Amino acid sequence: MDVKTASAVRRFRLVSFVEAVSFVVLLAASVLKRTTDFNAVPVLGAVHGFLFVLFCLFLLDAWNRTKWSLGRPVLYFVLSVIPFAGFYAERLLKAEEERWVAAAHGRKAQEVPGDRDEQAVGA
Repeated sequence: MDVKTASAVRRFRLVSFVEAVSFVVLLAASVLKRTTDFNAVPVLGAVHGFLFVLFCLFLLDAWNRTKWSLGRPVLYFVLSVIPFAGFYAERLLKAEEERWVAAAHGRKAQEVPGDRDEQAVGA
């Protein structure tokens, strides 16, 4: 396990959090658009769309480096399209990141809840 893998998971975790925040802000702007004269949806929609593309790219990068089975990236993708679930995904990714960083530095880390993929690999 190397530092590049830990960095990929960290980048993915950070963009996951920002994407989750942008999704919630976009939902709030959508409500305001329909209830007031305030319309920030075009701008916030473009920002959220850009962040979602980054999310997908970083998801693919982290998946490639960590060698997760198909279930884990699918879970993160599904969580990204459910309002507020992106924050739960960020929590899972934080534990995952800590485990990869500890492994990259040769330390024993706490096990990630629900992490059966890495047990099979022998991490």
